[in-house]
Amino acid sequence: MCRAGVYILRSVKSGRYYIGSTNDVHRRVAEHNHGYVASTKNLTPLVLMVFVQCTTLGEARAAEYRLKQYKRKDILEKVVADGIFPWNHAPIAQW
Repeated sequence: MCRAGVYILRSVKSGRYYIGSTNDVHRRVAEHNHGYVASTKNLTPLVLMVFVQCTTLGEARAAEYRLKQYKRKDILEKVVADGIFPWNHAPIAQW
């Protein structure tokens, strides 16, 4: 069964990240790697780094937009490492 969510791809060639959302991650990654997506055509080959599931495609689109607003590689690498969105991290207690 296909699930909605946000995916992060990384270019093997340049190391650049790409953020997207879909309800079929396997199909979408194949489309990127076959050059069917203009924004990633020159970044191939691309590797799926993480797929964070959402309850609906609408929620996934909103999360994709919000994640793109950060514009920081370190935040994307944290999402890749943890598999959760930055706004879902528990706040760090101040001592």
